[in-house]
Amino acid sequence: ASGFLNPANNSDGPAFGLWAALATGGALVELPLLPNPTARVQVIHNSADAAAATVDVWLNDALLIDDFAFRTASPFVDAPATIDINVGIAPPNSTSASESIATFTYNLDEGGTYIITANGIVSPTGYTPPTPFDLYVKADAREAAATSGNTDILVFHGCTDAPTVDVAEIDVVNATLVDDISYGEYDGYLEVPTNDYVLQVQLSDGTPVVSYQAPLAALGLTDAAISVLASGFLDPSQNSDGAAFGLWVALASGGALVELPIASAVDETSGAFAGMSLYPNPAQDLVAIDLGGQTANGTIVRITDATGRTVLVNTTAFRQNQGGRTIIPTASLANGIYQVTVQNERGSRTLPLQVAH
Repeated sequence: ASGFLNPANNSDGPAFGLWAALATGGALVELPLLPNPTARVQVIHNSADAAAATVDVWLNDALLIDDFAFRTASPFVDAPATIDINVGIAPPNSTSASESIATFTYNLDEGGTYIITANGIVSPTGYTPPTPFDLYVKADAREAAATSGNTDILVFHGCTDAPTVDVAEIDVVNATLVDDISYGEYDGYLEVPTNDYVLQVQLSDGTPVVSYQAPLAALGLTDAAISVLASGFLDPSQNSDGAAFGLWVALASGGALVELPIASAVDETSGAFAGMSLYPNPAQDLVAIDLGGQTANGTIVRITDATGRTVLVNTTAFRQNQGGRTIIPTASLANGIYQVTVQNERGSRTLPLQVAH
């Protein structure tokens, strides 16, 4: 046993290690360290309680995530495996794991991959129902799709005031994808070809609630594994006017969750804009809106961001173009997901647009 456990307190001398002396003499031989067993872990903040809008996350005595905001995710990181580890949730600007308001102990499998979702209510009043705050763990998580050309989707029910629901795809495969998922539950991975889908949230009896666009191809999610989380409150007025319900996507790379826009269907009675397309998508400085050769005099173009805020309105876009095609500048738009709606007296249609400069 050679060197110092704390070189800083010993004139910055050599660090501790085990060294072997041979009978033949000569320089000692350093015994190499064995790598510590690890697992891969992603943490997602989906607690809509205002009191937990920003938190610190501690791993044992080390600050793992500083100022972790609601509807954000960490990237996958290495965490110690095969030993007990403590994950602490503390107020922002905390200086020690001892300030944690909740601590959870885990023992992860070596080589395992996990997603841990923070959800529920911290506040003693102001929320109905007051579902307690907890960390929900998904083992056998994925950082990438299992099959090339697919997108793997993990669904998590994180809306505290929502009932048991189904999730169906109504545009491409027209089938129920998730059956009877309740609060706090993960559903197994859906392995689907990378395409643009429409996901419909339904009550357990099949009654439609709301539909969302899931533009997997437009978002460039080929070969990706993502988490789709039910987030926010169905009734914000009973939950301290908190964030409204929606479906949000966590990417394996972490960062802000991506909101799935509410789907707007084509006016099927008139077939208005049935041939509408956007290109390029993702767009950089401009996007072309093509109505498939239809004449569309008097059509209004409206672009809204993920919060529903209108960022562009163009009432003359198609009036000079009998071919039903126009160019919209997007250079001034921030990177993100938008909805492009075209509308006139014949009907309307909305398609998702990604801007990536």
